[in-house]
Amino acid sequence: MVTSIGINGFGRIGRLVMRAALDSTAANVVAVNDPFLTIDYAAYQFKHDSVHGLYPGTVDIDGDCLVIDSTLRVKFFTERNPSDIPWGSVGADYVCESTGVFTTTEKASAHLKGGAKKVVISAPSADAPMFVMGVNHKKYGEGLPDVVSNASCTTNCLAPLAKVLNDNFGIEEGLMTTIHAATATQLVVDGPSRGGKDWRGGRSALANIIPASTGAAKAVGKVLPELNGKLTGMAVRVPTGDVSMVDLTVRTTRPCTKEEIDAALKSAATDDSSELKGILGYTDLPLVSQDFVHDKRSSIVDAGACIHLNDKFHKIISWYDNEWGYSNRVVDLITYMDKVDSSK
Repeated sequence: MVTSIGINGFGRIGRLVMRAALDSTAANVVAVNDPFLTIDYAAYQFKHDSVHGLYPGTVDIDGDCLVIDSTLRVKFFTERNPSDIPWGSVGADYVCESTGVFTTTEKASAHLKGGAKKVVISAPSADAPMFVMGVNHKKYGEGLPDVVSNASCTTNCLAPLAKVLNDNFGIEEGLMTTIHAATATQLVVDGPSRGGKDWRGGRSALANIIPASTGAAKAVGKVLPELNGKLTGMAVRVPTGDVSMVDLTVRTTRPCTKEEIDAALKSAATDDSSELKGILGYTDLPLVSQDFVHDKRSSIVDAGACIHLNDKFHKIISWYDNEWGYSNRVVDLITYMDKVDSSK
């Protein structure tokens, strides 16, 4: 079974979701919508990527379609209103909403008027059910909501760590810091920040390390209710193009050693029976951020960087390609939803 996907918003995540879908045997992109791009500019941006490199196949244009690898025709729409996008005309059953604008259930539901069956928001949502693959994705089958959120890239890194630690040792409380690569919301040179409220957010992304807020840690409480209120955190934006790192410091309920924590995380990452295999990773090599560019896993534990003060106070370090890993989870969630929906 191949899932037909439409993508609204052909920006950083939208383009990489399309690349991830092309790498998947279970998904196929049939349409893209972006009112701010011409089709030739969309083809250029998809083909050329400063972080992930040149698309290895061919990208051509035939009328109002992108033609990928001479065989896949992707219809290109330029509608501003989601309800006007004719997803049904091309069989796009599942829509990736990646504009960053339509992030509530009400706004994202507009895609259903155009013929889409389900919508996955590629961002946190104030009210849509939130799912993280390997953590709580199976709960989708309990309600089969029409609009869901894939959470954030940082929540996708943090939640698997929190699940393993809590399942094995219990978490009393924890603080998270994500050392995060620059994103499109930041400015190259100093200027007014978006909305004008985050003054530090308007400072140059090239020249500064910038403290910022994030709801990623608190969002873990939405996908793991037993941890609600136990985690919070912040972000520090750094002048790199991609790959971020979660620093999670926790106080465990049960005493445990470094070796026990390492074993639990490694087992979750590598055992064939683990639902986190392929999502959580583990390395004991002395690696740096560039080593994880284009790594499709959500979270890769850096065993050598973790530190332990005593048997209840531990710091876990985990890397993530905040672009590519996340985009692959969007495709994974969509194809999983289609599998569940088809079985009902």
